[in-house]
Amino acid sequence: MSPMNEPQSPAEKYQAALVRNRDSKSLLHAFRSTLAFDLDGFQEESCRALEAGRGVLLAAPTGAGKTILGEFAVFSALQRGLKAFYTTPIKALSNQKFGELAEKYGPENVGLLTGDSSINAHAPVIVMTTEVLRNMLYADSDSLDSLGYVVMDEVHYLADRFRGAVWEEVIIHLPRSVQLVSLSATVSNAEEFGAWLSTVRGDTAIVVSEHRPVPLWQHVLAGRQVLDLFAEGTEPLDEAGPGPAPGAEVNPELVKLARGSTRRAPHAVRARGRRERSQGRPEPRTAPAVTRASRPAVVRTLESQGLLPAIFFIFSRAACDAAVQQCAAADVWLTTERERRIIASRVDEASRDIPGEDLDVLGFWAWRDGLIRGIASHHAGLLPAFKETVERLFADGLVRVVFATETLALGVNMPARSVVLEKLDKFNGESRVNITAGEYTQLTGRAGRRGIDVEGHAVVLWHEGIDPAAVAGLASRRTYPLNSSFRPGYNMSINLLAQFGRERSREILESSFAQFQADRSVVELAREVRSREESLAGYAEAMTCHLGDFQEYARLRKELSDLEGKAAKENKRAARNWMVSSLSRLMPGDVIHLDSERVQGYAVVLNADPAAHEPRPAVLTNDHQLRRIGLADLQGPIEPLFRVRIGKSFNAKTPKDRRALASAMRHELHKRGILDGHSASSTSGRRRPPGGRGGDVEARIAQLRKELAAHPCNGCHDRENHARWGERWWRLREETDTLLARIQGRTNTIARTFDRLCGLLDEFGYLEEVDGRVQITAPGRRLRRIYGERDLLIAQALREGAFNDLDAAEMAAFASVLVFQAKRDDGGLPPRMPSISLESAVETVVLEWEKLSEAEAQHKLPVTGEPELRLVWPMYKWAKGRRLQDVLSGTELAAGDFVRWVRQVIDLLDQVAAVPELDTRVSRICREAITKIKRGVVSYSSLTD
Repeated sequence: MSPMNEPQSPAEKYQAALVRNRDSKSLLHAFRSTLAFDLDGFQEESCRALEAGRGVLLAAPTGAGKTILGEFAVFSALQRGLKAFYTTPIKALSNQKFGELAEKYGPENVGLLTGDSSINAHAPVIVMTTEVLRNMLYADSDSLDSLGYVVMDEVHYLADRFRGAVWEEVIIHLPRSVQLVSLSATVSNAEEFGAWLSTVRGDTAIVVSEHRPVPLWQHVLAGRQVLDLFAEGTEPLDEAGPGPAPGAEVNPELVKLARGSTRRAPHAVRARGRRERSQGRPEPRTAPAVTRASRPAVVRTLESQGLLPAIFFIFSRAACDAAVQQCAAADVWLTTERERRIIASRVDEASRDIPGEDLDVLGFWAWRDGLIRGIASHHAGLLPAFKETVERLFADGLVRVVFATETLALGVNMPARSVVLEKLDKFNGESRVNITAGEYTQLTGRAGRRGIDVEGHAVVLWHEGIDPAAVAGLASRRTYPLNSSFRPGYNMSINLLAQFGRERSREILESSFAQFQADRSVVELAREVRSREESLAGYAEAMTCHLGDFQEYARLRKELSDLEGKAAKENKRAARNWMVSSLSRLMPGDVIHLDSERVQGYAVVLNADPAAHEPRPAVLTNDHQLRRIGLADLQGPIEPLFRVRIGKSFNAKTPKDRRALASAMRHELHKRGILDGHSASSTSGRRRPPGGRGGDVEARIAQLRKELAAHPCNGCHDRENHARWGERWWRLREETDTLLARIQGRTNTIARTFDRLCGLLDEFGYLEEVDGRVQITAPGRRLRRIYGERDLLIAQALREGAFNDLDAAEMAAFASVLVFQAKRDDGGLPPRMPSISLESAVETVVLEWEKLSEAEAQHKLPVTGEPELRLVWPMYKWAKGRRLQDVLSGTELAAGDFVRWVRQVIDLLDQVAAVPELDTRVSRICREAITKIKRGVVSYSSLTD
């Protein structure tokens, strides 16, 4: 009988009963009873750590069920009479989570705060965007009283270069009494991130799960064939094991297709094929071409393979909309008659309050037709109400294919059986770049619905030039490092100063994850420096000389060698420039002498090339040949011997004209006696080129040679052996000094940036020193309540009275100047302003931006974004009550984009209205402007991102 089957002793039975009794009274036991499923091991482990009073970092794949820990935190707060905040990176996810928690715990217990939405704000459980919590912390809000738990969903978003700093601000500033739950996608440095959390938050459990509850198979869709990416026998990404490892064998069939994927054989092969056919030999065989399937064909293939519902990621909004239209044009239907009636009913209900005149400009009818077919697009350019409808219909299984941009991968709960990637590169705002392994993981993580699908499928579409091995590399690297994007800004700095003073603020910033990572890298660099210092000591001993200080002798040799090398490069550069200059001075008719491998003898210049970076004038040689000469044909700078006349009717393409000109050149050469050897060549390298080695350099080189000759070690019989060690010592010394400079650059980097910010704020009058202490001025107190990319510019605009003389419509238009960010610069002229008052306000803010950007450059700080004027007229028209069609006419704005910018204008106006010590008229006009623009499509839905 095995030990585990042996009967328990009375003491063991008693102990087991105590454990069962204790567990039955635990919060986890009570929470487990509310679930319709058993917890996975990683879920139970993380929940037990939270109940034990620890913070928890839970890193698990998308769809693994890590939000269970967040729900347990909410449950624990309600059971203990405490508050819980559930934060998300985007408002769309906040809205979705609010709906889920309100349904589970009752609408009276759950509230929502997203900046532009406030529902049940005093509830014990509040769902909010992370920015809202950051603002609460800086304002020392009463809502923080009795706060027990904060859940940070998608915490890996702190790597986002635009908004990631907010996550670190919140983590640093939360009271230590609050238990922090951090939910992250699987990252490769979870332990490093967890170690930092333990440093700033106290005891933190790190729970990492790398299994997917639903196995994920990887495929490539080549034509109409769905081919496995990996060779047969390779395990999928699943809970049973690690799945495809880096270097896993790629499906040989895909490799074969990739090698022969060109539609036609290359030119040389085709020519050889024609010859061989003419000789009766068979034409060389090439692999059959793979035709890229159209989007409708891909949808039909997935349907026939049972791989729907699917999310089809396309990195372009316009392409997402076009894909829906292509499927409609191809008469693709994925719904039954009954499903179509349900969809039509829901769509009509969702759009009931939208005026008919707006439906056309919103593209409503094409959108409705796609939904009824079971097909939709999903991107930030859609009206929020439309996106919400798509998400709900997809979640209910009524929409089978969604063409989406990558924003869908960020938290919104829309899992599918399959995920399709049309391309593996995207436009990042500046250029096309390949997606990373982390992005591939995030996107394909949507495949496989837990509790519904037995397995998920990631499908990459075949395209010209695809490399199956590269795709396999992306698919087998499922983790990626989490790197901080934290950097202090003006608002953060002044809030820190107001609450903690300068020294404590520097300490807080030095506790950021960014500095933590920098310090860890410094530890590695310092270890390398120590190793190199040991080697330097050994080299120094090896070059010891009994005659004198060989280290000094080696220094002199190195200085001489460096100086001679530098002088040689300068001479070479000067000589090249001199030759370029001599070529650029040549004029038509100049006769020159050349002595290169390609061109030898005399030639007459036919055309000048003075403006070229490297001139290549055309010449006629003595033997009637046309040539272009360049630097490679010169031994040194070239000087013309004399000039012959080239007639106006001369045509270089005519042999007769070429012979006549060459004859005239030879006649003149004979006449001057040059062909008889009585004159020098036109190429001369004897003179030193201007700008070459100067007198000071020559003097120093001469001095060094004297010092070396007089040095005692110069007479050592083992001098050259010592010198070899000396060269190694100096080379390693330079490398070590470079490492030390890198260490210096990474030490206290965040605090140094903070010091530069404080210097600029002091210069602009936002700070002042009173009795040796930094104080916040009245403008500084206003800056504390302004959040955004242009926070200091907005504060400057307030300070200079730019807001003072505007009416409500002008106020809305002016606010757009301070929030709008165009995707690209069209280079056009700035638009005419709707009124003199608005024009004056814009002129003020542009002048302030110029002063600010100049000061930022002087303080070595990132330059604030330039004010954007292209939303002024649309916003002004909207505030004046114009129709959506009129507002968007003549712009490239999609309706969803316009709504998003209006929401951001509302957010700024709301901030300005609440700024302390502000003219009451400005506050009143801001609120009036909000009322004017918060209408129509802007108020149709609470969803926005």
